[in-house]
Amino acid sequence: MPNGPASRRTVRTHLTTPDGRRLSYLDFAPAGGRPLLALHGHLGEGAEFAELAAVLGADGWRVIAPDQRGHGDSDRACRYDRDGYLDDLRLLLAHLGLDRHPLPVLGHSLGAVNGYHLAASRPGTVSALVNIDGPASLPVVTPVPLSFLLGLPYQAPTREELLAACGTLAPLLENGLRPYGDGWRLGCHPEDMVDSDARVLGDHWSQWSGSDCPALLLHGTASAVLPTAQAREMAARRPGTTLVELDADHWVHLRRPEESATAVRGFLRAVQGTG
Repeated sequence: MPNGPASRRTVRTHLTTPDGRRLSYLDFAPAGGRPLLALHGHLGEGAEFAELAAVLGADGWRVIAPDQRGHGDSDRACRYDRDGYLDDLRLLLAHLGLDRHPLPVLGHSLGAVNGYHLAASRPGTVSALVNIDGPASLPVVTPVPLSFLLGLPYQAPTREELLAACGTLAPLLENGLRPYGDGWRLGCHPEDMVDSDARVLGDHWSQWSGSDCPALLLHGTASAVLPTAQAREMAARRPGTTLVELDADHWVHLRRPEESATAVRGFLRAVQGTG
C-alpha cells in the first residue's frame, strides 16, 4: 500500500458473517465520498486497488475493497459458488448502509464475474459496472486452470521457507503472504482456489447481459483468460458497454495502472450523473 495521506486515511476492518466467518475489507476513504465497491480476482485481495483508489479519491470516490471469502484477511468458507460470494457482498453493503442506493461496482476477473452477477440478480443495486478482464464464458476443463496451485504448502515456519516452497510461483504469490500462528501462510488456500475456480467455469452470458447500467470493459489484449474476440463480442452484445483494450495480460490494472486508472476515471466521470 502506498505511503502518504491517502494510505493514512485507509481503514481495514471486518464484519462477522451469520456463519461466524471474518469478512475483512479496506475502506480507502472512511470519512466519506461517493461509494464504489472494488472486487479482486482469484489470488488477489482488496489492497491491490490502493493506487486506483488514490486516483479515484481525487474525484471524491470512496473505494471499498473487501478481501473476498478465502482471500487475504478474510476467513476460509465452506462454499465458493456464486451465491456464497454474493451473500457476502450483500451483507457488506448492508453493514455499511450502502444497500439503499445504487453504486458502481468494479471487479477484476472473478471479482468482475461476481460484480455483474450482483447487478443481474439485484436490479437497481449497481449503477455502473467496471469489468476488468472478466469473461462472460469460460471453458469447462479438467483439471481446472488453477490446479497448478495444488501441492503447494499453505503454511511454513518462515516467510523465506514458504517462498522457497512456492518455487517459480513465488512472484505471483509473495505479495499475499501473511503471518500465521508461529509461521507464515499463503494469501489463500490452494484447495479453496481450485474449488472456486471450478465453480466459475461455464456460461455467464445471461448474467453479463442481465443488467442495463452503463459498463466499461477493460481488456488486456495479451490475456490468457479473456480472448479479445470474446471481449469484443461482450461489448457488442451488451448495450451501454464501452470496450477499452490495453496491451497487457489478464492483470490489466496492475500491469498498466496509469492507463487503467485514466479509463476508469473517465468512465465514472461520464456516468456518475446517471446512477
